[in-house]
Amino acid sequence: MAVALKEKAPTDPAELKKWREDEQAKERAKRDKEKSELGTLWSRRDFLGVLGWAGFGAFALVGLLAAVRSAFPRVLFLPPSKFKAGLPDDYVVGEVSEKYKQDFRTWIIRTKAGFYAIFAKCTHLGCTPRWLNTEQKFKCPCHGSGYYISGLNFEGPAPRPMDRFKIYVGDDGQLVVDKSVVYTMEPGVDPNEQYPDSILKLA
Repeated sequence: MAVALKEKAPTDPAELKKWREDEQAKERAKRDKEKSELGTLWSRRDFLGVLGWAGFGAFALVGLLAAVRSAFPRVLFLPPSKFKAGLPDDYVVGEVSEKYKQDFRTWIIRTKAGFYAIFAKCTHLGCTPRWLNTEQKFKCPCHGSGYYISGLNFEGPAPRPMDRFKIYVGDDGQLVVDKSVVYTMEPGVDPNEQYPDSILKLA
């Protein structure tokens, strides 16, 4: 095997000095090159390390935020079960008031017998019917169920009359509808006969 032999050192003192300086310069250059390569390698490792820690930190932050968010559950704010519906004189006999249909899903009707509040919910699948004044009936736009002004069903797939809420006069003289008290209607019987208490009679 051939072995590379180092160049023999010169014997002349001046040449020997110059030779040593050259060898030392070569050695320094070699070490600087190795340090440079080593520095580049560590820079890559540092970058990957920083990247990894950054990912871990982001994951931990998201987890922390999720834990904090879970301490504040979402709350569904529902309208109050009772609401004031104005003075009795605000209503005309034989008319259906849709003033509270959107906010409270309630119709208020005044007849010669008194006041009653109908739950604006079709007893078929829960859709919201419409009051057709020209035809004097409630009509569900979903499947065609029809109801008289009393809430009694007479056409379509609705199995029973629409339900009613309790209605009474408050201390301030205004009508109050209490949606926590529901008069659930049975099929085949007029609502006025089923629940006479659902009608507010004023002298």
